[in-house]
Amino acid sequence: MSHGERKRAQIGVALWRRPQILAIDEPTNHLDAAARDLLITALQSFQGVGLLVSHDRALLDTLCQQCVFIDPPQVVLRPGGFSQGSRQAEAEARRADKQYAHAKRERQRVEREAHRRRADAAQAHHKRSKRGLAKKDHDARGQKNLARATGKDGVGGKLLRQLDARLDRVRHKQEAIGVTKTSALGILMQGTQSKRATLFSLRACRLPLGPDRWLHVPSLYMRPDDRIALTGANGSGKSTLIARLIKSVELPPERVTYIPQEIPRQQAKDIVGQTRSLAKDQRGQLMTMISRLGSRPQRLLETGQPSPGEVRKLLLALGMLHTPHLIVMDEPTNHLDVPSIECLETALHDCPCGLLLVSHDAYFLSRLTKTRWQIRRQDEASSHPDMTLRIVDVDTPQAIG
Repeated sequence: MSHGERKRAQIGVALWRRPQILAIDEPTNHLDAAARDLLITALQSFQGVGLLVSHDRALLDTLCQQCVFIDPPQVVLRPGGFSQGSRQAEAEARRADKQYAHAKRERQRVEREAHRRRADAAQAHHKRSKRGLAKKDHDARGQKNLARATGKDGVGGKLLRQLDARLDRVRHKQEAIGVTKTSALGILMQGTQSKRATLFSLRACRLPLGPDRWLHVPSLYMRPDDRIALTGANGSGKSTLIARLIKSVELPPERVTYIPQEIPRQQAKDIVGQTRSLAKDQRGQLMTMISRLGSRPQRLLETGQPSPGEVRKLLLALGMLHTPHLIVMDEPTNHLDVPSIECLETALHDCPCGLLLVSHDAYFLSRLTKTRWQIRRQDEASSHPDMTLRIVDVDTPQAIG
């Protein structure tokens, strides 16, 4: 079974049991469009309490009545789906920024006034001081005594104490305003275009998908600047084709960045170990990329078992250190949070090297690819299990060849 077929089976069994509480972590990972539609229909009919963890923005908008936004150390519950909650969060941030700026200006104004009052008080103290006067200089000492008697030193001191108290209040008010510190996000992919005419080529062939089941593939090739999406239903042979294409790549291994659909636990540990063994300057570059993809680098270095999303970021960042000519990603948005997906979209969009992306995320693909390789049943009208691939130009969606 493919990852998508296993995911459908897991969710189907969970719904069949009719639980009172249903918690699902990333339910649309690996699901094709048809399976995703079935999932949404099934979850909409669920009568119990649902807890949904997902990066799928459209899914959250469709199903959720409230969203919990986790931004350590804060956890905030907001009404509505993801889009509504995000708009509210942005409005809250703008309001907090304005309040903070106003409090900062007020604090600076009070600080200036307090500084002026202290300068006045120091000058007044100097005028009243008898230090340096001769003991028998009765005229000068009399003038100092008169200054003390008629001066406003008591009033000035009281005003200064009031200003200091007010300054403390303004400082506390400014510190209490919840302004979220934002880190720079988004990375510049250090890829380059290969000078080769093609990155890979594959003669027409058929690939085995199981007993008496085949994927029929036409002649395929990829140019250095091609941006290709590979789509198809769960179990249609996408990962099988990717594995075959990787073997056909005509580039040095270090010039190819490949992010598989799932990364086994032991391989994830090996990737963390590889990161720790890097030279200091390379590790610094990699950790900067990880930070700008929305993760905390220190946590990655300290943990023995990073999350699937963090492992994918690590693998991508490791590949970027070698300035790839080709990036191949199988379900790149799986396990990534929304900010990370948006950063990845922008980074891949600006990257000059070749892209081959396998994904069910239509929005993600629409931003990044110009050609689509679609895998479908060879004969839609029959029950024959064989699959076939056709090439479609996204700008003019017509089958090529």
